[in-house]
Amino acid sequence: MASSYCASRFHSIRRISRVVSIGGVPTGGTHPVRVQSMTTTDTLDVEATVRQTIELAEAGCEIVRITAPNVRAAESLAEITKKVRLAKIGVPLVADIHFLPQAAMEAVKHVEKVRVNPGNYADRKKFQVREYSDSQYEEELERLHDSFSPLVLRCKDLGRSMRIGTNHGSLSDRIMNRFGDSPRGMAESALEFIRIARSHNFHELVLSMKASNPKVMIEAYRLVVALMNEEKMDYPLHLGVTEAGDGEDARIKSAIGIGSLLLDGLGDTIRVSLTEDPVAEIPVAQDLARRAEYWWRLNPKLSTDPMEEIDPFSFERRECSEISLSASGPSIGEKHPPAVFAHCSQSLSKSAEIIKELAQVQVRAKDAPVEGIIITLKDSSELTQLALLRSSLLGAVPCFLIDDHRDESSDDSIPPHQANLVPLLWHCPNATNNGASLARFLTLCEEAGQRAVLSIDPEGSNEEISTILANASIKLIVTLKSQSNPNIVSGYRALAVYIGQLGLLSPIWIRNDENSRLFPSDNLFSGRLLDASVLSGSLLCDGVGDLISVEHTGNLDRNRGLAYNILQGARARISKTEFVACPSCGRTLFDLQSTTQRVKKATGHLKGITIAVMGCIVNGPGEMADADFGYVGSGPGKIDLYVGKKRVKSAIPENDAVDQLVQLIQEEDKWIAP
Repeated sequence: MASSYCASRFHSIRRISRVVSIGGVPTGGTHPVRVQSMTTTDTLDVEATVRQTIELAEAGCEIVRITAPNVRAAESLAEITKKVRLAKIGVPLVADIHFLPQAAMEAVKHVEKVRVNPGNYADRKKFQVREYSDSQYEEELERLHDSFSPLVLRCKDLGRSMRIGTNHGSLSDRIMNRFGDSPRGMAESALEFIRIARSHNFHELVLSMKASNPKVMIEAYRLVVALMNEEKMDYPLHLGVTEAGDGEDARIKSAIGIGSLLLDGLGDTIRVSLTEDPVAEIPVAQDLARRAEYWWRLNPKLSTDPMEEIDPFSFERRECSEISLSASGPSIGEKHPPAVFAHCSQSLSKSAEIIKELAQVQVRAKDAPVEGIIITLKDSSELTQLALLRSSLLGAVPCFLIDDHRDESSDDSIPPHQANLVPLLWHCPNATNNGASLARFLTLCEEAGQRAVLSIDPEGSNEEISTILANASIKLIVTLKSQSNPNIVSGYRALAVYIGQLGLLSPIWIRNDENSRLFPSDNLFSGRLLDASVLSGSLLCDGVGDLISVEHTGNLDRNRGLAYNILQGARARISKTEFVACPSCGRTLFDLQSTTQRVKKATGHLKGITIAVMGCIVNGPGEMADADFGYVGSGPGKIDLYVGKKRVKSAIPENDAVDQLVQLIQEEDKWIAP
């Protein structure tokens, strides 16, 4: 069942879909992953919309979407298309439709593709709790068939394509009451519309399953592909994390959701949604598309995939043993959020600098501390310096991880545990090279009272190594040994299977270092950020990962911060305010970029709170599905405030809205003074 949504979870093999042409841009099949974006201008401002469309095309955007919130805006698409073509820009245009079938019927005359949201195209969401009998449900589907068929037939007659774009949180009451606010509900919502299109022999369809939570988004795409496979459907996929926000956090969330699916072979066109100038979306999307093409070109090994026990359609944390990192400090294991280790690039000869840097980091990292520090020993002569360093840092950081790059002949240098110090996590990457080396290393760790960390190659471990591991008398922490296969995610998946087959419940350490790059030719920090997000995020969203480290940069504080941002993006550990912000479009009723920054400035210190900033009612109570508080444009210069999905304040003047949001958070007892 685990691979029913993809050819393999251990080799990156592209899912082959049918080809759907968006104007002159073929999408799916073996064609490149197409990059797209959306204009943020008022559609009625034809000149501004044309100008931004041209800017996007010149930046490398291959498909441009424009909102059509009403019939008037849909009519303006005729002039917009004419002016774009007069400028010798052939990029296909897509009309974005919510609520109004009349607008869709007008827009389809002028553009190459229309996007409809199955949650609101033929339904007005009333948040009603109602039980549907089978006959009542069938009546609803007949009503849906009558409402949607005219657009399908118009697209067929005009040679247009269509995206069925499901969004988490904007599901119809009918779907909500039968399937809940779930990935399954998202998939079923799209399938209702696809079946209607197929009944008219219309197949120029693309699907999307967007959510602001990458974990929900990943599960929904996997599920809709598995369900399509059951019905012999092969439509292309448009990938995106909706309402991702801005800055590094938005790029991390998008890389986790989009990159994880691309690595599994899913995805034909992508959009990175940023609450920024839409041109800024293009290079990020292009970086992800390049990675996909690279992964899919690799020749997979002709081997049988390991048998996983994971359910890829619902999140469940992998079971593992609890290991205490110190008497009073953090523990690792399935009942604890993943621990964060930071890599120290300083040599032990610069121990004073290490102490100073750690002290500064711990002051700044009150809610996101360094829980372990990775130090590399060059030789046994540094053990004395290590002891001095640990004494100096007693109480400042709860544990150390010694990343030992010496060969296994030096393993007898493990120092004994001292009663007044936290036990070392002692790591020797070469300990699993042969049985004798492994046995000696485990014995020395046990005798010294130190904890053992092992790098394991699940494919290269022989029977002797497996027997020693299965019978180890001490608890182990494991990580993936450097391997030639660039799909490091599959290596960690195989590692989880391997140690499970040995009967071990060892915590797994996800390392993001130069040996775990998913796209080796990209040496920019932005590329490393994407690699770390895809590697760690995809594993965390599968429930795998109990420790995480980022080791790409020399700054210890930067390493720590990026690790926490990845954990937050994967919803594995919340260390700060979570912001859900739509990327803006022609419906937006205020300046989203500046407003989002004002909201962040006022509330960014509230750990564990999710705040949604939405430009209009379309992206309001529905699409901020799991936010605690919502700030939603309800009219020009007017804001509605929400607690969850309940509107509690209406038509607040924009100038007062941030202050009233703070007051609302205080009234709900969620406020903490900065």
